[in-house]
Amino acid sequence: MQSPQMIQAMQILQLSSLELEERIEQELTENPFLEVKEEGAEEAEKPPGEEGPTIESMLQELERYERDAPPRTRASAEDSDKKFEAMNNTPSHYHSLGDALMSQIGLSDFDERRRAIAEYLVYSLDARGYLPDPLEKVVETAEIDGLTVEELASVLEDLRTATHPALGARDLKECLLLQLEPMGLDAPLLRTLINEHLEDITTNRLPHVARATGHSLDDIKQALESLRALDPSPGRDYGESPAETIHPDVVVDELDGKFEVRLTRQGVPDLSVSPAYRELMRRASQSGGEAVRKWVKQRLESARWFIEAVHQRQNTLLRIANAVFERQQGFLDKGVKAMVPLRMLEVADVVGVHISTVSRAVAGKYAQTPHGILPLRFFFSGGTTSSSGEQTSQASIKQRIKELVEKEDTKDPLSDDKLADLLKEQHGITIARRTITKYRKALNIASSNQRRVF
Repeated sequence: MQSPQMIQAMQILQLSSLELEERIEQELTENPFLEVKEEGAEEAEKPPGEEGPTIESMLQELERYERDAPPRTRASAEDSDKKFEAMNNTPSHYHSLGDALMSQIGLSDFDERRRAIAEYLVYSLDARGYLPDPLEKVVETAEIDGLTVEELASVLEDLRTATHPALGARDLKECLLLQLEPMGLDAPLLRTLINEHLEDITTNRLPHVARATGHSLDDIKQALESLRALDPSPGRDYGESPAETIHPDVVVDELDGKFEVRLTRQGVPDLSVSPAYRELMRRASQSGGEAVRKWVKQRLESARWFIEAVHQRQNTLLRIANAVFERQQGFLDKGVKAMVPLRMLEVADVVGVHISTVSRAVAGKYAQTPHGILPLRFFFSGGTTSSSGEQTSQASIKQRIKELVEKEDTKDPLSDDKLADLLKEQHGITIARRTITKYRKALNIASSNQRRVF
């Protein structure tokens, strides 16, 4: 059975930097004996000798902990400036599609009734801004006295004028058709493509479309350029949330030709036990307040355990990061193509911890490297052995596939079989076609038929 201290240590180990910052703030609020150590602060006075032996023993234990605790540096001013800048550049709240459209309605000339109808319409939309139910069904469920399909359609038209011309479309086809006239693109060929050949277009069967419509391939390609100007998701601009800011836990810097691995200090202040407990213990000793002594002891132990758990998290994460990048030196020098296969069990053996500790430590953590900010889990992957005996990671193979596709002749794109042949010819990597297909899909690369440019 795991002790409460061990459970707390595991929980803190798997927190991301932002989650840890929130947890520290919570502990600082809830525990009066936990505080952020001020730079240059003097040591608290030793407890007076008149305190009882039991209290004296406990205080000596706490002082020994404070004295022997490993030194921790304060966050630099640069880190604080970066954090402040990130906070200033982060929106105070996010809008849902409904909230954003309601703001637009507030700026429009709707009377009270039409505003109520518009509000009901807005909250009937899905996340894309489509209206999945026909107007007849919306009228039935609206519970607005005297509402007709004609009145609902009129309000929807006004709502489109105020927001997006395709808002409330039933499907992709109607969404695109609704935008043709407002965008000045209402041409017969475009309407034909949307009405009859959307599936052919998505599968890149352009020669078939040309034959079916009687137009040249160049006419079809030119029409597709106009089609790409249309918005398939009218609710996207309103309900989209900003991407989450990533705060790396690990930084790898190159100094004098060598790579140094360190942890960022952002959000991890230098914690200590507050000397305020001494006065409370003194009063409890003088008044015989056993309940007070018990309460103080519990809070002190909680503060001590928390400080130790945070320190253990930092120490474990740094040791694991050092082991990872010691193995992935090739990545630091040359990038993804030089990555080698790495299993968590290998790192666990090097660091001297259980594999589950490695898994918890890297979960949700990011590393800032010379080749960008990447999840720590990215550096763990299987791989294969080339004909020269060199080990190649899955990430390296994916990168090589990506580069081969980027350099291919777009009029004769590389099939998965051809990609497998090239990997063997150029890099000595033998890999099955089905594995190539799996990696290609993971990279969001379309099939050779869909990549062909006519």
